[in-house]
Amino acid sequence: MNKITRRQALGTTAGALSVIGLAGATAYAAGTDSRAAIPAGTVDEVYLGRRIQITAATGGGHHGGHHSPGLPTVRIDGRELHVMQNADGSWISVVNHYETFATPISLARAAVR
Repeated sequence: MNKITRRQALGTTAGALSVIGLAGATAYAAGTDSRAAIPAGTVDEVYLGRRIQITAATGGGHHGGHHSPGLPTVRIDGRELHVMQNADGSWISVVNHYETFATPISLARAAVR
């Protein structure tokens, strides 16, 4: 007669829950696409008296975008705002790099404020 001990039961349960948690996190990460937050078109608006322009990058040349190809170029009153996309899809800028934003337009509006 082989009985399972309480220690073995807790160890098995903890192992199973760890596997389930890891599988759920992996499935969520695979289902998200950080490129989805990159605007496809252009944005040209006036916000609090400042002109915000967002265009798709054209190849990452000097002053045509100091960032990776494919990331948008954000300009406020004609001056480029350097932006970066984090691994989780959120955006940060040099003006406010301690706060993350969901989209480049919300990032640009926060930089104007």
